[in-house]
Amino acid sequence: MKIAIIQFGGTNCDMDVFHVLKDVVGVDAETVWYKEENLAGFDGVVVPGGFSYGDYLRAGAIAARTPIMDSVKKIAAEGKPVLGICNGFQVLTEARLLEGALTTNEYPKFRCHWTNLRVETADTPFTSKFRKGEVIRMPIAHMEGKFYAEESALAELDENEQVVFRYVDEKGRVTDEANPNGSLENIAGIVNASRNILGLMPHPERASESILGSADGRKVFESMADYITENF
Repeated sequence: MKIAIIQFGGTNCDMDVFHVLKDVVGVDAETVWYKEENLAGFDGVVVPGGFSYGDYLRAGAIAARTPIMDSVKKIAAEGKPVLGICNGFQVLTEARLLEGALTTNEYPKFRCHWTNLRVETADTPFTSKFRKGEVIRMPIAHMEGKFYAEESALAELDENEQVVFRYVDEKGRVTDEANPNGSLENIAGIVNASRNILGLMPHPERASESILGSADGRKVFESMADYITENF
């Protein structure tokens, strides 16, 4: 298998993801510049974190309209997995591949620290190695990570179990104190209706080796690799 890691001007987590995929999980990965218009030969895509185009207009707004995103949409339409991390999540919402929007944190400052997350569903290509209800640790690093969706869209996400991760305390409880950015319903990550596109604000690539303080994030990439092996 081969996984594409998309690079925009301002992307800064691309090589972190490359390291985890290549050296930790052991799958073939390649960085792909945003001007490329063909992702033929790739079995999955990661849109990594950073500050694409300096977050001008809105975070992810310009990147979502670059040529390569048409190819990302094609990959997604084929049922292949697409993972958006932090700025990548913002790009996927701006491209309308995921519901909702990521807006300025309730406390409008950059937040960079560890968070506890509860796995809300293991029934996705990205969470098959987790248990539903499991509490895991991943760090965040963003200023525009407050998840917002219209009431009807939010209800649909809940009904279809498309909410994948929520911010919780160490005991797995959803509390205001555990919510680092004011996201509605403490939402930290969601999938599309077909479940093959995941966006999350926390950084699994920064929690994929024990020496970093947590290896929980590795399971996201391992689950993704297993899904590709079984389906493509």
